Order: sequence, then structure tokens, then C-alpha cells
Amino acid sequence: MRRIGILTAGGDTPALNATIHGAVVRANALKIEVYGIIKGFSGMLNPRVPHVHLNPLFSTIPELNPCAGGSILGASRTYIHADDTATVQEVAGRLHSLGIEGLICIGGDGTINGMQPLSQCFPTVLAPKTIDNDLGLNYAEEATEWLREPAQSGKFLYRKLPGRPDVELEEMINYATPGYATAVYVAAASGIQRIRTTAESHRRIAIIEVMGRDSGYIALGSAYGQPDIILIPEVPVNYPRLESRVRELYELQKHVVMVVGEGVVDERGHSLGAISKSTDPAGNVIFSGAAEHLKQMLAKSIGDEYFVGKRRNESADSAIFTRKLGHTQRGGRPILFDRFHAAQLGGKAVEILVEGFNNCIVTLQWTAGRGFFVDSITANKLRDQWGIIHPRRMHHSLYDAHRFQPSKLGIEYLLPIFTNAIGADDLEEVRMQQFNPGNLTRRYQSVNVDMQKRMRYL
Repeated sequence: MRRIGILTAGGDTPALNATIHGAVVRANALKIEVYGIIKGFSGMLNPRVPHVHLNPLFSTIPELNPCAGGSILGASRTYIHADDTATVQEVAGRLHSLGIEGLICIGGDGTINGMQPLSQCFPTVLAPKTIDNDLGLNYAEEATEWLREPAQSGKFLYRKLPGRPDVELEEMINYATPGYATAVYVAAASGIQRIRTTAESHRRIAIIEVMGRDSGYIALGSAYGQPDIILIPEVPVNYPRLESRVRELYELQKHVVMVVGEGVVDERGHSLGAISKSTDPAGNVIFSGAAEHLKQMLAKSIGDEYFVGKRRNESADSAIFTRKLGHTQRGGRPILFDRFHAAQLGGKAVEILVEGFNNCIVTLQWTAGRGFFVDSITANKLRDQWGIIHPRRMHHSLYDAHRFQPSKLGIEYLLPIFTNAIGADDLEEVRMQQFNPGNLTRRYQSVNVDMQKRMRYL
């Protein structure tokens, strides 16, 4: 194999450049050229296929910085559909014209769906990324534990069966995805701990909403920020129990800090955050406010008199406030754990392409004996019996629903990831760069300007 392509698709995550860098470094060692496709699948749908030669003379271009967030190649949520055979053939023809013999796609489940039609034309491999940590399986047979039911719209609804009551951590397929650790770091260190002092000082109830869609991994990891209550999408909210716990904590410490995963549901299974039916370009329901919905519920059931009578706030509305951490979880410099393992996964993706594998996913595995190591599986291992890839949901055994906190197993899951997850260089970067005097006089220099100069076209 003499030349491969690489692209980033879907939403941005902090470790994309690290994955690209790992792939390019390994390709340099194997004397393989790497072309980066600009703007993901959208770039391949462009007849001119904008691209960048990432390793001329088998030397990595200086713009590719594994410590920088985002992606120097850009990303989009445009995908190629398997039933659009004409477009698949056009795209394959363009890549063949560029001399590309294999393709690495960095993304999640939507990227797999866009990648697989191309696997019929040349070898393809997925390097995983998602801050949600929802690409993988809790155990191998989990992919088939779904029921399909017809819906009134003429489409189908999929319902997850209870599955196994427990899980062994060493069985997990893709233990953690690049971007997840950094998102938790931002949520726990920069978000929850800072909001805590405001709630504590003003005798308020803070409800902090974190990303993750239908998966509660970021909310679970937020335990490092010591919130009083954690709510995850996988466990329906027992509202009477929740209100009782809020009252207990407020009586004890005169404030409460609650973390809510954006996809939390009530006991009827209705999403608290999906107030509107709008969707993003990938077809996912846009969660418009689980934290705000919970605030309204608490304000109504606890009432103004409770807070006024204690002379702590003028009303329930002023006593309870919400914060969405939002896209700060997805951006910025990746911490050491993400950078290191993202680079490993990128290098592994190159290796399995060279070894002749196709339609595969590289994974990050963990065992107590070996620690973290990279491996791979066929992409179809993640599909159910109808060919659908479902986001991995956090197994309920990692969460203590009575205490609204991680269970013992949940703590055991988090420890390998976050023990020593931050490097000394991460802290030094903050010290040296955050308040660099030059920041006051220099404009931000976007890498896009330099990448534009390197751009080529078919």
C-alpha cells in the first residue's frame, strides 16, 4: 500500500489531531503517503476533492499538532448512504484518481454507516472518537439485545432489552473513546467545582447539564467534581426520591449541586430534554433542556414558601439555577490520556490497513494485567440483527440509583482512565499560554490559514 486517505467526520472532539498525527507517524515509518480529505465525506462529494498531503517526503507537516483541539482537516455531518450506489461509485472513482488505496475514517456510529459503502470499493478502517463514549459494547452479545417495533410513522422503534444484570470491565469492547477523558476533565474540574462555590455562597440549587445524549458516561465521570446528585439517561428519574434527596441535602448544607445527563428520562421513558422534535443533521433529536425541565419540576413541587420561609431566597425560581456546559466539553487541548491513546489508535488503523483488513474498527481495550492496549474488531460486530448500530449505553451496574452516585464498579471503571490522565505538560501549558502577554497584542492565528495554502484539488 503506497497511499492512504484520512478524514474526520461528525462532531469535533479534542483528540482528532492526535489520531491523525498517530496515523501519519506510523505511515512515515512504513513509507506510505497520507492524503487528508478536507471536510470529511463532504470533501469526497466535491468533484474536486479538496485534500492536503500530510507527509511530503514522509515527514509530518508542522501544522499537524497532536496537542491542538479540533481537526486540521475540518469535519462535517454529511454522510454517504449505502443505497446511493451512483454516488458511492463516483466517490470511489475520485479517490482512485488520487491514487488512494485505503481509507481511515475518524468518527462514531454515523461515520461507520458512511464508511461501509466505500468498503466495497477499497479497504476502510474506523478510528473511534466521541466525547459521549458511546461507541462500543458492554459485552460481545449486547449488540443483539434489541427489539424492533413498528411505529405510527411507518418506521421502526428500537427498544433495549434488560440484558445481563452485571458486566465485567475486561469484557468491554472499546473501553473508552478519545475525547471522553478531556470532556470529563472540563465538566468536573472547570465546570462543577467552580459552580459549586456560587451555589454554596448564595444558598442555591445548581443543576448542571452535561453532554452524552442517551449515554451517561460524562455524567458518571463528573463524580470527580463531587456533585451531590448525578442523574444518567440509562436510569429513569424517580422524581419523589429525587425531590426528597434534594430537600435532605438543602437542609443539611444549604445548597445542592446536581449533574444531569442531557438525555435523562422520566419513569414513563419520556425524555426530559427533548422539548422540541427538531433534529441535528445526523437525525438525532436535539435535547433542548433537561436541566431547565428539572428546574421547573423542582420549583413547582418545593414551592416559593419553602425558600422564602427559610430566608434564603426570594422564590424557588431564584433559588434554583441551571447551567449547560455545552460545547466547552468538545473543544480545546486534549489531556494526556486522550492524546496518547488517540495516537495509538491512529497508528493501529494504518497497520491493519496494511495487513489487509477491511471494514474494521480499531478499539482501546483494558485488562487489569495489561492495562490499556489497542485491538480491532469487524464493524458489523456493533450491528444488531437488523443492521443498526445503537449507541452504547452505560451499564446500570456502574451506577447506584439509590445514592445518585457511581457504584463500586463505576468507580473501578473510572479509575484506570483518570488516574494520571493529566500530564505535567498540560498544566505547564496553562501556566505558559493562558496569560501569555503576547495574547494581548497578537490576533489568534488559525491553522486554517496555513492549511488553505497546502490544499490541493483533483
